[in-house]
Amino acid sequence: PCLLVGTLDVVLDSSARVAPYRILHQTQDSQVYWAVACGSSRKEITKHWEWLENNLLQTLSIFDNEEDITTFVKGKIHGIIAEENKNEQPQSEEDPGKFKEAELKMRKQFGMPEVEKLVNYYSCSYWKGRVPRQGWLYLTVNHLCFYSFLLGKEVTLVIQWVDVTQLEKNATLLFPECIKVSTRDSELYFSMFLNINETFKLMEQLANIAMRQLLDNETFLQDKSLPKPRRPLKNISALKRDLDARAKNECYRATFRLPKDECLDGHTDCTLWTPFNKMHIPGQMFVSNNYICFASRAEEACHLIIPLREVTIVEKADSSSVLPSPLSISTKSKMTFFFANLKDRDFLVQRISDFLQRTPSKKPCGIDREWKWNVADPSSEVKKYSPLAVSPTSALSHQPVSFCAGQVPTASQGLLKLFRRNSEELSGPKGAKEKMKEESWNIHFFEYGRGMCMYRTAKTRELVQKGIPENLRGELWLLFSGAWNEMVTHPGYYADLVEKSMGKYNLATEEIERDLHRSMPEHPAFQNELGIAALRRVLTAYAFRNPTIGYCQAMNIVTSVLLLYCNEEEAFWLLVALCERMLPDYYNTRVVGALVDQGIFEELTREYLPQLSEKMQDLGVISTISLSWFLTLFLSVMPFESAVVIVDCFFYEGIKFILQVSLAILDANMEKLLQCCDEGEAMTILGRYLDNVVNRQSVSPPIPHLHALLTSGDDPPLEIDIFELIKTSYEKFGNLKADDIEQMRFKQRLKVIQSLEDTAKKSVVRAVSGDIGFSMEELEELYVVFKAKYLMSCYWGNNRAAAARRDQSLPYLEQYRIDMEQFTELFISLTPWACGAHTPVLAARLFRLLDDNRDSLINFKEFVTGMSGMYHGDLTEKLKVLYKLHLPPALNPEETESALEATSYFTEDVTTEGNATLLPLPLMACSCLAEEKGTSPQDYRYYLRMWAKEKENKKETIKDLPKMSQEQFIELCKTLYNMFSEDPVEQELYHAIATVASLLLRIGEVGKKFSNRPTRKSEDCKANNSQDPVSEEESPTSEQSQNSAVEQQPQADHEDKASIDAQPEKTQQENQTLGDGSGEGQSSPLQLLSDDETKDDMSMSSYSMVSTGSLQCEDIADDTVLVGCEGSGAAARYGSTIDTDWSISFEQILASMLTETALVNYFEKKVNILQKIKDQKKIERQFSSSSDYELSSVSG
Repeated sequence: PCLLVGTLDVVLDSSARVAPYRILHQTQDSQVYWAVACGSSRKEITKHWEWLENNLLQTLSIFDNEEDITTFVKGKIHGIIAEENKNEQPQSEEDPGKFKEAELKMRKQFGMPEVEKLVNYYSCSYWKGRVPRQGWLYLTVNHLCFYSFLLGKEVTLVIQWVDVTQLEKNATLLFPECIKVSTRDSELYFSMFLNINETFKLMEQLANIAMRQLLDNETFLQDKSLPKPRRPLKNISALKRDLDARAKNECYRATFRLPKDECLDGHTDCTLWTPFNKMHIPGQMFVSNNYICFASRAEEACHLIIPLREVTIVEKADSSSVLPSPLSISTKSKMTFFFANLKDRDFLVQRISDFLQRTPSKKPCGIDREWKWNVADPSSEVKKYSPLAVSPTSALSHQPVSFCAGQVPTASQGLLKLFRRNSEELSGPKGAKEKMKEESWNIHFFEYGRGMCMYRTAKTRELVQKGIPENLRGELWLLFSGAWNEMVTHPGYYADLVEKSMGKYNLATEEIERDLHRSMPEHPAFQNELGIAALRRVLTAYAFRNPTIGYCQAMNIVTSVLLLYCNEEEAFWLLVALCERMLPDYYNTRVVGALVDQGIFEELTREYLPQLSEKMQDLGVISTISLSWFLTLFLSVMPFESAVVIVDCFFYEGIKFILQVSLAILDANMEKLLQCCDEGEAMTILGRYLDNVVNRQSVSPPIPHLHALLTSGDDPPLEIDIFELIKTSYEKFGNLKADDIEQMRFKQRLKVIQSLEDTAKKSVVRAVSGDIGFSMEELEELYVVFKAKYLMSCYWGNNRAAAARRDQSLPYLEQYRIDMEQFTELFISLTPWACGAHTPVLAARLFRLLDDNRDSLINFKEFVTGMSGMYHGDLTEKLKVLYKLHLPPALNPEETESALEATSYFTEDVTTEGNATLLPLPLMACSCLAEEKGTSPQDYRYYLRMWAKEKENKKETIKDLPKMSQEQFIELCKTLYNMFSEDPVEQELYHAIATVASLLLRIGEVGKKFSNRPTRKSEDCKANNSQDPVSEEESPTSEQSQNSAVEQQPQADHEDKASIDAQPEKTQQENQTLGDGSGEGQSSPLQLLSDDETKDDMSMSSYSMVSTGSLQCEDIADDTVLVGCEGSGAAARYGSTIDTDWSISFEQILASMLTETALVNYFEKKVNILQKIKDQKKIERQFSSSSDYELSSVSG
């Protein structure tokens, strides 16, 4: 097969195809020709030829023979290509030449910007129907791209990783071993890879990064701290090396439960001498910045973790036939470890020595905890490791403990020791059993070591399965979870957090307060202020450490159990280990991690219990039970004494153990569950079973379980021993592997996050559909486009501000928000009002109009509101939107001469339209205000009420719209002129708008006469104020009565139009200048007039006609001078400001527009936005081949 693929590569290689256009160099006598340039279009090849004419052909005449010419041309072209490739890539890149060439080809082929980095590329076949298309698969950070050109047929595919819903590697009869990539719309099959496993692994990594981006904005950033390779790897990019190293790091940290910032430096094969069984165990040694770890080849044989902070001596021992190349490592706890069969011992010792020199030598204060706990007398507990000791006697007497001012209070030991009631169990058989367990562990410590450097073997797991003694529970939880490492390397961190978070209030602290008294209320430790206060401090400190999680329900239950066996600081670091490493993404707002593991549980049920799986799916039980089981580690569904044994095994084994116990519980109840009729019955069976899982070895007095009411029945409940359940789970389902679970987690994460995204889309569309004219299908398409634009800014933007804008705690509607640049790109591609070069100006105005709270961001609802105004409604509604776009705040004061007038209108608008300005602030602003005032943001119901209120407030009539000034009217005319260009009936539209504009200018002048009467007395003022509305109302009538006076105007305009047609070039230039000027905020159209024009002594209204730019009238006939423009007074002459007394109302504009059929037809015309979106996607697939690629032209 490999030979076949290789042959296909040579014969069908897309890159080897002949380009449609080529320039060849061939001499007369030679049969050989050299390809100088190639192009995919005539335009491209012509450009190459012009360059050759200007830069190369003239030089060839100086050569005497053709051979010299050929040599010169070849050298020159190779030099140009090499220089181009050199300039394309930054000097610091380590990528090899062939890879750079492939990256440049990818950018050109798919129109990707330089920020889009290629990770790797592979030769493969894409199956289109039953025909394989041989080509190249390019995997970039954000996209999967495929290109093939075979037998004259071209195939181009571009898929965003964020759109991938499933990745599978499988083999079928139809397809050989292949990779299936699924999106919401399609399924794609790729096969004939030379190394399918490597390709699939890389695809998984990139899709996983995309899912992290959807989940919490964690975009891909290259890790600069990774060790550089000693020699460059052939055809491997720096990014590919980065991702490989990242995968190894994650696996290393997960295997040995190390902190998240630990980076693997290298690993090597070796053997470890194990003194407990006198053997050399083969395995691998791993070295990182702060740890030396060992994992045996046989999974259960031995694991070892040596923190470098514990190491005292590293030395090379003498080689012998028994111990070749040995290395001994000694620790502070007097343990010595012998590694042998090391290939590169000298280099390894040097690396370890380098890391040791960087490790702080002095021991952090407050960490020197003795592992020997005094079992007999808890009151004699060593208290030196806590910032403030709490007297056990004061706690036992239930007196409120008073803490000294300025000190941070912490519980000095596990609450179980402080609140242990005198129990007869300690001296009975159970007490004896507990002492035997302790003795077994002491023997284990003697043989295998104690603390972080303990040898962890199958024997350790056996002891854990039998239950950890209460006195050792805290110590061993800290060791097995890896929390101990983080605690000793961050001395004082918890105390500082508590101090900073005291007295601070936010949404998380409110939720914590609400749940404090629901956390194990049946346990005496939490019927006391000491326990409640400790729980409050730990939860609040964690919420301040990790605001993205903050606080999630179920954290209180888990933390209260941790506090029973550990002091506050230890409980805090255990909570960190749980939330951030052992149960990733469990405790966020959408409990994604728990949903992912729920999907794994369903998959495992199908595999191990197939006959039960279908029944459970029908009943819908798995989704209900698994969340409560996984989120609280069975603590909320089992008696406390039994659930705590589950927690013991969980800290040693991880999520694998929770899954296998869950399977064992279903298996034990299979017969009853198969006979269930509904979900309630199944839940009762499982609830009853879990209530009766008992721990007969517990020395603590039984704590009443809240779910005991489920056990009421005729038959006495059958008790299940927890240790028997654990033993059964290992026997039946113990073959689960941690690596397999991680693989399944990836697959389920794709499914869960995409499902949540679909839910979010439906929620948002439902939320906005009531107010908007678009259909549900149109809204969904618009949401996809809107979200894609946001995501593109996250990974192609110059800064990371876009990612920072997304707050997962906000309602779905507010999570994606775009800025003006992104909005402009969307507006240009979707607007029915294309205005040529003027379109970005209009987009900016609409953005300002929609941005109610002035935070320079708009959400999806605001976006579709703006779009709907242009697509839906009658002529009046559409004109209303256009009218508002030429008033502040949409129209910038800088865009017009009358900045003062705009500002005064803006303040006036705030007072007169109070309802409209009291719209709800977007949630981001609300949260900022809340932080300032020290209060928490409101919940989603508050925002629903506010949006309902907004809906009521927006019922405005056309009379509510303020009047438009002369300068604003000029801008409106300019927009309309630009809007009508390239329309099929543009001449009719130009004629109509010229007629309407001149008519409206006259009406404004007539209206000025009414508003400018002398007002010497206050009564006169009142009279004028009362008359103004009348004149406004009468103005349409007066306008119609003047129609006869304006009859000559259309003729004049028609003549002007002819002159315009005669001078198209000049017109176009002027139009361009005016269009650009308005966008750049040039202060006055006066500046655009020629010197001759500025010398003319004309009335301002006539000037307005000339300067609009929308009418493009170079010469205005004498008979077009407008009524009421006598030209008297300084205000009417050149050098004065725009006529501030002139104004026009929306009703007058509307009435004038209605008289022109062409205008009415234009605005009543229906445009299909779905077709616009589809056309845009087609355009985006015709990728630009130019080097100066613009971001706006491509969307995944």
